[in-house]
Amino acid sequence: MDDSQIQRYSRNITLKEIGNKGQIKLLNSKVLIVGAGGLGSPLMLYLTAAGVGTIGLIDNEKVDLSNLNRQIIHKTSSIGRNKVKSAIDSASAINPGIRFIPYPKKLTKSNAISVISKYDIVADGSDNFYTRYLINDSCYFLKKTLVSAAILAFDAQIFTFKPKGPCYRCIFSAPPKEDLIPSCVEGGVLGSIAGVAGTIQATEVVKELLGIGKGLSSSLMIFDGLNQEFTKIKIKNDPKCELCGKNPKIKKI
Repeated sequence: MDDSQIQRYSRNITLKEIGNKGQIKLLNSKVLIVGAGGLGSPLMLYLTAAGVGTIGLIDNEKVDLSNLNRQIIHKTSSIGRNKVKSAIDSASAINPGIRFIPYPKKLTKSNAISVISKYDIVADGSDNFYTRYLINDSCYFLKKTLVSAAILAFDAQIFTFKPKGPCYRCIFSAPPKEDLIPSCVEGGVLGSIAGVAGTIQATEVVKELLGIGKGLSSSLMIFDGLNQEFTKIKIKNDPKCELCGKNPKIKKI
């Protein structure tokens, strides 16, 4: 690290759990963020500020006025712009020393493996079940750690899925029926709930990259923002899981 980097990351370096070696490890790490929305915004900002050296960001949507109550990486002047480009501009202003890789497109089963394989960890900030299951399955086949979160109204859920731990399908074996669970458009969401979940995700990503602390693998963290309560639920591998169980039925994307 040069003198400016040592000064920029001095508060990280001071932590005995990180230090010089840990900061260099972060600078050499690669993280993919899926979604530049409510969860992706704090994720992107804090991972950029922490010095994660390479950050990929994938999203095919454009900034809309209704996004701005929670998607704090975008500005009013960004309305109509691709979210990836808007987010990278904001993050670059915080830390120009980070390498950003833009993917202004949708993550699909045809490109998921090729994109995800380039990164050490995936942080899922998507807003639909198709993408969540696609990321989970891709990370399982590629043996990549996945840090995922979901938000709605005043609630949030955060998970970390590791190659040998339970996967997303161990908790939710299949997507719910269409229209059973409302989207944020239908059910609403308090913007700061996205901030709570996204910053916890960012913390989990840094810990996983450095191999420090106790993570959320084998646990589901639930945050009830209306009553300010955190709950952790132990999660075990489901032997009947169609992806990672004893007799898997899902053998490819």
